[in-house]
Amino acid sequence: MKLHKEFFHYVIPSMLAFALSGVYAIADGFFVGNALGDSALAAVNIAYPLTAFLQAVGTGIGMGGAIQYAISAGTENPKRGRQYFGMSLIMLTISGIFLSALLLLSAPVILRFFGASGTIGELAQEYILYIAFGAIFQVLGTGLVPFIRNMGGAVSAMAAMIAGFLTNIFLDYLFVWHLPFGMMGAAVATVIGQAVTFLVCVAFFIAKKKKPLLRFGKDGIFLFKTILKVGLSPFGLTFSPNITLILINKSAALVGGAAAVTCYAPVSYISAIIILLLQGVSDGCQPLISLSYGEGRHDRTKQFRNLAYSFAAAVSLLCMGVLFLLRGQAAALFGASPQITARVADILPVFLSGYLFVSISRVTTAYFYATDKDLQAYIMIYGEVIILFLLLLILPQMTGIGGTWFSVPFSQLAAMCISIFLIMKEKKRRKNILM
Repeated sequence: MKLHKEFFHYVIPSMLAFALSGVYAIADGFFVGNALGDSALAAVNIAYPLTAFLQAVGTGIGMGGAIQYAISAGTENPKRGRQYFGMSLIMLTISGIFLSALLLLSAPVILRFFGASGTIGELAQEYILYIAFGAIFQVLGTGLVPFIRNMGGAVSAMAAMIAGFLTNIFLDYLFVWHLPFGMMGAAVATVIGQAVTFLVCVAFFIAKKKKPLLRFGKDGIFLFKTILKVGLSPFGLTFSPNITLILINKSAALVGGAAAVTCYAPVSYISAIIILLLQGVSDGCQPLISLSYGEGRHDRTKQFRNLAYSFAAAVSLLCMGVLFLLRGQAAALFGASPQITARVADILPVFLSGYLFVSISRVTTAYFYATDKDLQAYIMIYGEVIILFLLLLILPQMTGIGGTWFSVPFSQLAAMCISIFLIMKEKKRRKNILM
């Protein structure tokens, strides 16, 4: 019973925090879609992967450092944990500055590659311009939350995300609906929201006297490489839904035109929330898995993993049922026209069918990177993207736009099968060691 209580103490706040991280762009889509129409909604959807990339970089570095922080705590090496905290903070700051400059220089070219053109392209460029100026807050805000969670502050991590989210919602309402700021207003609201999350994180570290150690001696390069190696997995896990978004938007534009891109926008927003909830389950149990692993308590590690499997599957099935019943109204929430709403109702069940597969693969991936099994995590994360890419080369040519939609659950099914294979292989390896 104590195990379950500890599990849910970490997982529930993590689920809410991850869901809210995805709601930033969805909130922007809701307000601009209702205020400015289908083109603005599609523009936010196309630009979203760039915003998500900033968050993924923050999550990757933050999780990479925070996992090692937790493992160091399990091995009773707090000094090394503080060094990982310090190196992560430096990496987050430099990354934020670099990505801000990169987006300002290259965003128009990237957006055109994503399929943005005409009015949609102009609106997307306006949106991402202001996002770029606040990139450092996006990176730091998302990158520091994993440290709070691994320092035992799961509720505080959730509070930081909620504070940023509420700020974003209020400013979206003010800037987009009541002031004539349009796309600029939505972007600025997002940046300020992330800045609030960052400030709450800083307040937590000050209050709990959690100080980073910025003296690394000869270990600086080792710390950097370790954070980068471990962080590639949570980065990929965070960003992979957005690679899916990029690939689907591109395929939809080529096969179905602007109408298909606009149709996919509400679907992607809905899918993002569910996938982030499932990621919240997997990353919520990560501190518990990493700490147990660092302590050498492998039975306890397995128990937390299995709890995560069961709970993630239950969450996915609940979401599938609710969204199937509400499929006729889903797109209307984002201000979509009646024609788009009707088309979304037809295709949404295709995407719902993959959520159960995602629940298994997400937990498996988090288990691997939480226990320093980076190669298996890489295979899980990047294998799914490669499979999706290959399916998009084949299925739309055979069946049209339907092939684009069905490529998503098929790739998720393949990822789940890979995850089961890798877990069975891991189980066999451990059995051989014990013999």
